[in-house]
Amino acid sequence: MSRFRKHIFICNNERGADNPKGCCSRAGSPALLDYMKKRVHELGLKGIVRVNKAGCLDACQYGPSMVVYPDETWYAPRSVEDMEEILQEHVQNDRIVDRLLIQFEKK
Repeated sequence: MSRFRKHIFICNNERGADNPKGCCSRAGSPALLDYMKKRVHELGLKGIVRVNKAGCLDACQYGPSMVVYPDETWYAPRSVEDMEEILQEHVQNDRIVDRLLIQFEKK
């Protein structure tokens, strides 16, 4: 049994400006992390949903990147509105937000 119903990891990795991979932090992930943490608390989901800052999730080119477990669902949110949609649809109602999914290339 899982400790949390949902566990959200949001990449906050930081690389140099000259790194060709880019980084989620420069793409705005710190503000998105703060927003998600605040909203989870406001909605009374603390202890049910856990939001964590993550190091590199190896999805730099999609950044900011995040993953929701136990669903193993990867998103590339760009705004607080995207984060709110993920929170309302996926986190609270178990509906995947297709338009924000990361479409990983097959290896």
